[in-house]
Amino acid sequence: MVRFFRNLWYPMTLHAPTLQSLDLKGKTALVRVDFNVPRDKSGNITDDTRIRAAIPTLEALLRAGARPVCLTHLGRPDGEVHEDARVDAIGVRLGELMGRTILKLDESTGPAVRAAIHAAPQDQIVLLENVRFHPGETKGDPALARAFADLGDVFVNDAFGASHRAHASVSGIAAYLPSAAGLLLEAEVQAFDRVLNQPARPFVAILGGAKVSDKLSVIENLLDKVDALLVGGGMAYTFLAAQGHSVGKSLVELDRLDTCKQALAKAAAKGVQLMLPSDHVVADRFAADAHAEVCGIDIPADRMALDIGPKTQARYAEAIEAAHTVVWNGPMGVFEMEAFRAGTAAVGHALGRAQGYTVVGGGDSVAAIALLGLESAVDHISTGGGASLELLEGKVLPGIAALGQVH
Repeated sequence: MVRFFRNLWYPMTLHAPTLQSLDLKGKTALVRVDFNVPRDKSGNITDDTRIRAAIPTLEALLRAGARPVCLTHLGRPDGEVHEDARVDAIGVRLGELMGRTILKLDESTGPAVRAAIHAAPQDQIVLLENVRFHPGETKGDPALARAFADLGDVFVNDAFGASHRAHASVSGIAAYLPSAAGLLLEAEVQAFDRVLNQPARPFVAILGGAKVSDKLSVIENLLDKVDALLVGGGMAYTFLAAQGHSVGKSLVELDRLDTCKQALAKAAAKGVQLMLPSDHVVADRFAADAHAEVCGIDIPADRMALDIGPKTQARYAEAIEAAHTVVWNGPMGVFEMEAFRAGTAAVGHALGRAQGYTVVGGGDSVAAIALLGLESAVDHISTGGGASLELLEGKVLPGIAALGQVH
């Protein structure tokens, strides 16, 4: 039987001005998008999800009479021009998806760029060259932000996946122009505000992934908010080791044992159920063709745990389906290998069956949801792994905080 205990805490609501707050008719709108799409060795786009995600905002700007000018990064050119990091293919794909020609420029600042933008028709979408060709972009250089701002009249941030970065084109432009969130960023803000500050209870968080050290701040923050915290993946074995269990050859961070003990004590003090695996799917080696078998809570010395076991899957599914709010970040095991996918699949399907409000964040969790074909069964799938993780940590994202703060 799953029991929940209500926690008392004081919310800090997420805010961001929306497109409706801007005067858009006849204006040039600089739009920070996240078109950092995966490509193959030939430069072909292999997944256009991020491009598709920006289209509703671009269409809304066109309907409002604005000329959208898109700024994006692609890869990590480290402030230098790299021919294989140019965004021409993105412009072609965006045009195909929107059924219109995209004007792609070969630079992203300067008088020639400004002249080309203002010579274009008002309903022309413009795509600027990779902003990370500028060395000042990732340093948040105010002069570069001002150079970007000189190209337009208003600024729209729709790049949630980059909003945890204090980069010139992400948070810097808002210091010089009236600014607001695009529809994608607005949806992200609303989803995480609902989860973190206005959750219907019981509120359950599911955390997975390899290392507990990657999620210590998340655990600390969520223990002040949730009714239950379900832990899986490699990070679970540091917790189990901290409790004195044998974990065999499983991934353990020995320098984090005391931190895990502190988290367990905090959970107990707050009446939060911190749930750990009680059985495991183990193997003698990390390989797709390794022989998988189930063992109890203590793992043999010659075995490593690569997934949560069937009893744990059932317990976690029960907690998820009983919840009224669920947030999931991190897989339960090595889901890329079919032999060790069942735990992540059990969590994903339970999330799909849950009647409460469900949010999935983090690249691996999102990939798992896609692999399981459960995209339509989840209320909100976040587009930003690092950004969503920082929100779960309780951090303020520079790209959101800067909006509406024109000097």
